[in-house]
Amino acid sequence: MTIEEHRESQRQKRTKKHLQQAFIQLIKEKGYHSISVKDIVELAEYNRSTFYVHFHDKEHLAQDLLSTMLQNLEASVGEPYEKGQHVNTTKLSKPSFHIIQFIYDARNFFELVKYEDTIPGLHTQFPLTILKIYQEQFEFQTIDNIPVDMDYFKRYTAYGFYGIIMDWITNDFHEPRGEFINKIINLARTHIYAFEYKGK
Repeated sequence: MTIEEHRESQRQKRTKKHLQQAFIQLIKEKGYHSISVKDIVELAEYNRSTFYVHFHDKEHLAQDLLSTMLQNLEASVGEPYEKGQHVNTTKLSKPSFHIIQFIYDARNFFELVKYEDTIPGLHTQFPLTILKIYQEQFEFQTIDNIPVDMDYFKRYTAYGFYGIIMDWITNDFHEPRGEFINKIINLARTHIYAFEYKGK
């Protein structure tokens, strides 16, 4: 890639991000179904032709944003770990939960889950992504190796984690990240002895 091509690529990424940010702001202000392409480009200060370089329509923008953010959420989980790494929960620390940092850094997007008229699929795909992470990226060892149905165990743990995350989001991330992560670690230690990171 030439320097000029790199600059053009970066410019397009910035434009796309500006359109996404305007879209998120409008959802919070007036609801998803009331937004038009005209609203988005006016707030982002672009013209309609620029919008259509990146997206077919509002629905395409919504689904592209949703899928990108949830894919990045999945990828964020493995940041602290190596594939095949075995971790005892007594060794967990704040960096172990990089997913929390990711959600906080992207809070402008994840706050959309608080709204009823929001990106279609967000309310269902967000918890399903958390479940997918538990099902596909980790193997768990219970306290004292108590035998359990591991599929149920992962569902129970994943949806419990999602519920806590939702509470944190709906309370505007009021609890400091460090305290929040420490509470999650303490909860994990009540039923998980260790886990293996399988990778994405």
